[in-house]
Amino acid sequence: MASIFVAIWAAVLTFVAGVLGLYLQKLLPDQHSVEKSRDMIGSVMGLVTLLLALVLGTIVGSAYFFSSTQQSELQTLAVRDLLLDKALGQYGPETKPARDKMKESLTQVYNLFWGGGASDVDPKLLTVAAGMDALKPMGDYLASLDPKTPEQKAAVATAQSNFGVIEQTRLLMSLQLAVPFSKPLLFVVVAWAAILFFGFGMLSRITATTLAAMALGAFAVASAIFLILELSEPYSGLFRISPAALEQTIATMDR
Repeated sequence: MASIFVAIWAAVLTFVAGVLGLYLQKLLPDQHSVEKSRDMIGSVMGLVTLLLALVLGTIVGSAYFFSSTQQSELQTLAVRDLLLDKALGQYGPETKPARDKMKESLTQVYNLFWGGGASDVDPKLLTVAAGMDALKPMGDYLASLDPKTPEQKAAVATAQSNFGVIEQTRLLMSLQLAVPFSKPLLFVVVAWAAILFFGFGMLSRITATTLAAMALGAFAVASAIFLILELSEPYSGLFRISPAALEQTIATMDR
């Protein structure tokens, strides 16, 4: 996964920055020694620490909210699919082929994203164009229905209403997936982390304990970056959203 390599690079960059700070303090001439600038360096490090904590925490929260939103929208699709299937069933037995096709399509979606090979899913399948192409047959079918009785007219109206929500939600999900978070902002966060570790190195001495602490800190930063990237891939990442709503929908349809 690409997110692992990005997280590793972030860990390496922050750790190396800390080691450079450790060695640079030894090379500074006496008039520029750390002891004479400790207060200023400490103040700057406090500012960078605050900025990093605020921004990194905000991005992690935004990534989690993005994943939760996709989960909620998947549940909305599941509910509307059930209601659409119910409305078509109320229209009459002639809609059985369309209902079977809809259930087959949902099963294919489930197998594609939660069947074990989600990491190999083509990103183009999540685009707006792919969503519109997938929804067009059902839209054309609903438009072709010719209700005769009041019950059929009510069923068609209900089906079209639910399909409209399905269409809107599906396209909204694709548009959200296009830009899950600001990548330039993530680069800024990594740069701040490197500056922070460099400052820590300037204020510390080279010992095994110091290096171990820096390694743990670099791991913490990298794990946060990894969490952001994985939460931004709700259909292929490590923290994929739950397919429970879709499973129940498939099991309940056409009953």
